[in-house]
Amino acid sequence: MSKKEKGDKKPQLHKDLKGFDIHINEFGEIVTNKPIENLNEFLDEHVEDKKLKDQKGEEE
Repeated sequence: MSKKEKGDKKPQLHKDLKGFDIHINEFGEIVTNKPIENLNEFLDEHVEDKKLKDQKGEEE
């Protein structure tokens, strides 16, 4: 049987998130090298919120 490769491969990131790193420390806290506010701004611009999309359809 094949085993998954173990390595320090970095995932592909959007060019605006270059250098972004996130991990969970020994206390279970999420630690990032960029402020959460910047991440939220990026997500607001590039990801459509499914819940808000459904609400817009009901109003029309």
